[in-house]
This record gives sequence, structure tokens and C-alpha cells, in this order.
Amino acid sequence: MILHIDQTLGIWVEQYGLWIYAILFLIIFGETGLVVLPFLPGDSLLFIAGAFGATGQLNPVGLGVLLFVAAVLGNTVNFYIGRYIGPKVFTTESRFLDRKALIKTQAFYEKHGGKTLVLSRFLPVFRTFAPFVAGVGNMPVARFQFYNFLGALLWIGGLITAGYFFGNIPIIKDHLNTIVLIGISAAALPVLGGVAWKFVRGRLSPRP
Repeated sequence: MILHIDQTLGIWVEQYGLWIYAILFLIIFGETGLVVLPFLPGDSLLFIAGAFGATGQLNPVGLGVLLFVAAVLGNTVNFYIGRYIGPKVFTTESRFLDRKALIKTQAFYEKHGGKTLVLSRFLPVFRTFAPFVAGVGNMPVARFQFYNFLGALLWIGGLITAGYFFGNIPIIKDHLNTIVLIGISAAALPVLGGVAWKFVRGRLSPRP
């Protein structure tokens, strides 16, 4: 049920009352803070939580502040785990880590630097691995926290606000999964465009 809480949030709100805030905190913290939990719901959960804020079943401001703290703390913990484990994680096989996803995130991080921490907030899986890779790469703490706070603010604030204003419109409720996929694609397009441009430029540039 936790994996599908974005679809059953109404039931959870009725059953657990105020405890739902703690549950949502732990889900956002787990997805962003524990590199072995990239499968937890994120974008759709935030959007639907914002929709429940509009109906009065959740406090949208309190929820936004709480989940902002969860997202910041999650990335911070993930960052320090990456620092502690170090580069050996890229060469060591583990049943708990998707090494291919780690390597892709590392390439993404090397290309975009600190912006990765902001962009990856809107890309499932990448947002779980990005702070970890930043820790492995020994990004300066102050620089990491700047992008950490900015990314959390845009991700949490943006999706809860969007859910608050648009989440209860019937056509959006009925096609939420499709809308989330479109949103993810829109977030990924600038990144994919940059990668494609770099590839084309490399092919067209004269060889020595």
C-alpha cells in the first residue's frame, strides 16, 4: 500500500488522521535520503497531497513546510552516505544498488554540476541517486546545500501548489498518471536536448 499511497491517499487520511503527516514525511525522506528506495512514490504523491489540501483534508502550508524539511534532510543524509562510502561503490556489485543508474547519474552530474541537484528533483530515480553521487564526488557542503534547498523548494512547493489548484479538476484526476508522465518528459527534455547537442557537436567538430 505504501508503494501505491499516491492512489489510496484518501483512505490513509481517513484511517490515520494526523499521523498521515508523519507517513508522508517518512516517504519523502526515504525516497530522497535512502539510495536503496528509489521506487517510492514522489511526484504524483505530492500532487495528490496538494489536491487534498484544497479540500481541507490536509493543511497545505503545514504539509509543504514538513515535506520541504523531509526533502532537505533526505538529500543531506544521502550526500553524507555517499561521502562515507566513496568512489568504490561504482566498481562494487551490490544487490541493493542499481549500479547502472548510479553511473548514469554520475555522468549527468559531471555534465550539469550543481544544477543536477535541482533538475533531478523532477526525475524519478535520478533524484534518489543525485545527492549520493554528489557526496561521492566530494562536492563542497555549502554548494551542495544551496542547490539542495533550491531544488527542494521548487519540487515540493511547485507540485503541492499545482495539486492544490488543479488536482481536483475531474479530467486531471482521471488522467493523473498520463499527466505525471508528461511532466517528467517535460523536465527531461532540456537534459536530453543538451546531451543530443553535445553528441552532434562532437560528431561535426573537425578531428585533429
